[in-house]
Amino acid sequence: MPAPIGFRPTVDDERILRDAALPGESTSDTLRRALRLLDHERWLEQFRVDAETLRGEDVNAEPEAW
Repeated sequence: MPAPIGFRPTVDDERILRDAALPGESTSDTLRRALRLLDHERWLEQFRVDAETLRGEDVNAEPEAW
């Protein structure tokens, strides 16, 4: 089992956590939601990079894979 993560928020971190928390949401829940959002943003960035790389690809010009 992984070791617990220690976190000592700065004053600014505490403000962000307080402002970002949904009603009834714990600090842990807010941090989990933020981590998932960060993960999603990284996924979207990779999606954009891949889309740019494949922008000129014409799948209609490729042979059928049947």
